[in-house]
Amino acid sequence: MAPFNLMTAGVSLLAKSFSVLSCSSSVARCTSVLPAAYINPVKCLTSQASGPPKKPLNGFMRYVQQQKPLVTRQNPEIKLLDLVKKIAQQWRMMSPEQKQPYQDAFFKAKDQFKVDLERYQAQLTPAQLQQQALEKRQRLNKRRAIRKKRELNSLGKPKRPRSAFNIFMSEHFEEARGLTTPAKMKSLLEDWNNLFSHQKQVYTQLAEDDKIRYKNEMKSWEDHMLEIGREDVIREQTLSAKKKATAKSTAAKKGTAKAKAKVVKKATGGGKSETTRKTSKSTSTKTASQRSTKKS
Repeated sequence: MAPFNLMTAGVSLLAKSFSVLSCSSSVARCTSVLPAAYINPVKCLTSQASGPPKKPLNGFMRYVQQQKPLVTRQNPEIKLLDLVKKIAQQWRMMSPEQKQPYQDAFFKAKDQFKVDLERYQAQLTPAQLQQQALEKRQRLNKRRAIRKKRELNSLGKPKRPRSAFNIFMSEHFEEARGLTTPAKMKSLLEDWNNLFSHQKQVYTQLAEDDKIRYKNEMKSWEDHMLEIGREDVIREQTLSAKKKATAKSTAAKKGTAKAKAKVVKKATGGGKSETTRKTSKSTSTKTASQRSTKKS
């Protein structure tokens, strides 16, 4: 049986997407967790006449659809998030035998989905298949971007600096004209455009201060990411600058070491040369002295 935290980790996401995953078929109603023989799992269409077949719901989501009317009837004012949490708790307490009908219905629908998908793709032209592949890549890239943003937020990445207009809008949003958010933003934009230069200068200066804040916080954050080995989340320009600085420092150290080696070599070579000259001079003097002695 899956741990409770694993079962409820995606409850919020399930609650948000529940209305999308709802099927048009009638939802079976039950008053308790019945034995497998009495359960009629919720069926969901896996194909549409106007588009590609939809992926079937897994066993848990089928159980959620089945239990939703019952829990709603017993708790009329329950929120959707709490409703899914309650049903997830019930699912966690079920035995594998009680879950089996929902899983069997899922696998059966999954097999039918594969058949429907092959039939649908066989009807597509090469251009449509190419467009379908492009849309799939775009969806995957969007999901990766969302996951990346969540990861950066969990790592404590500083928030980007606000513009002068954004600061103005956050300060005056509550009293702005309009009932909806777009209407309020439109009226705030009109008010911003009607401000004099000296009035905008206040917000411009606040925006400049926020840029400095962001720059300092990003430097500290990226240094920390380097320390913990997360170079993959650091900006390319920062990595490039650090690599250049490291290369420059290494080159300077090598140059200093070479200069020191030259000085030492020169000093050592000069000493040997002087010693050689003195030895040669002494030998010449002795030779001349010996010749003079023989002549005498």
